[in-house]
Amino acid sequence: MSQTSEESTKKGHTYLQWTFSIISNIAYLNYGLQNGWISPFAKKLQSEDSPTGRPLTSTEFYWVASVSSLAAMFGVSAFAALADGLGRKIGVVAVAAVQALCWIIKLCPSTTVTLIIARICSGLGAGGAFAIVPMYIKEISQNNIRGTLGVIMTISQNAGYLIMYSMGAYMEYYTVLWIAAVPPILNLLLMLFAPESPAFLLKKGKVSEATEVIAGLRGLNIDDNVVLNEINEIRKEDDFYKSIPNISFFGIFKQPVWRRGFLIMFVIITTHGLNGVFTIVTYASTILRASGITLNPELQLLSIPTFMIISSALSITLVERMGRKFLLAGTYIVSAFACGTLATTLLMQENGFATPGWLPIVAIVATVSCYAAGILPLPFVIMSEMFNFQIRAKVMSCIITTGWLMSFVQAASFGPITEILGSSAAFYFFAFMNFFGAVAALFFLPETKGKSVEEIEFELKGK
Repeated sequence: MSQTSEESTKKGHTYLQWTFSIISNIAYLNYGLQNGWISPFAKKLQSEDSPTGRPLTSTEFYWVASVSSLAAMFGVSAFAALADGLGRKIGVVAVAAVQALCWIIKLCPSTTVTLIIARICSGLGAGGAFAIVPMYIKEISQNNIRGTLGVIMTISQNAGYLIMYSMGAYMEYYTVLWIAAVPPILNLLLMLFAPESPAFLLKKGKVSEATEVIAGLRGLNIDDNVVLNEINEIRKEDDFYKSIPNISFFGIFKQPVWRRGFLIMFVIITTHGLNGVFTIVTYASTILRASGITLNPELQLLSIPTFMIISSALSITLVERMGRKFLLAGTYIVSAFACGTLATTLLMQENGFATPGWLPIVAIVATVSCYAAGILPLPFVIMSEMFNFQIRAKVMSCIITTGWLMSFVQAASFGPITEILGSSAAFYFFAFMNFFGAVAALFFLPETKGKSVEEIEFELKGK
């Protein structure tokens, strides 16, 4: 932990950092609502009572389910450019506007095309949220609470799943859409009162404004040493990288430390994107039926986000105690074991063997819990801490785009793989990817907890 962080814990406050972090994280709540919308309404969309006036075919349904991940790839780069040009705050406002548009389109008379367009808006907003919100939170928060604030994204996302699964089980289709349109509009309005990131303000030469923002967020006077030291740290970092030529994306690979950090995070985000949980939450009903679980359908769905929220809350207490590296590696290991157990159970059932009825749901809950506790939030927290301001947006844009591509591949291929090889083959693959992620995190990823960019880069040099 830096001296500035230690001093700031002895005076001032952090409640404004918490407040604006929670407000910006409404974008993740809405992502959970949008991504969770498919599972409870899958049967309705493929029935005669479909809002499109006819049942969706299997191909149409898979496109509606998976196209958001494809769109998110483009959302990442578009919103990252917006955040670099106009600011992190404006970027979050724009994300909220696109997310609101998704629900507005669904409230209009539906066809297969309009549903796909709405899901494209959902994906664009999701890509923007994952690109900008971690960056914004990192740049408004002090070192000693940054990891905890970063984990709020997981709780917000999982709360969105739980709310959508609950509403989908008991409410009428259009009632759900009206309610779901509220969070992004609320997010947009509240973000208008949020401050811009101090790092962005300094980049634009607005030193006095950046000083006022840091002082306000820390609850300190503008001439306090903690505020001045933090301004000097940001300024020093920005001035250093302004002194060298503008760095293109490919120029990042010329610096060994940046190249090494990029490759490590590329592997981590690939295993994150192929972890298997995106498939579970998107096709929850289908997977639960295939595993032979006989619980009430509503309880089946609600158990998934409920345990994800519990795990997210637990993660808040663990992320600053265990550090990013070991918590991420540990959740990957348990998730690999759980996916392997589920795959073996499905394989035995496919071949006519009896299996304990409780085993599939335990494996599913363990997988989604590990995802919520570490695999989902930590790569984004680590990325925001590992790379300096000069290259952060470019690197995060590329790596997060890769993650969305992997999520699209996962969601789009699950149906065909299941039909050809069975569900067990898909989950054996997910188990392998989780194990690979554990190896990468344990042996190659540097610990970023409480460290400056310079300290992290120094550690990367030694790897």
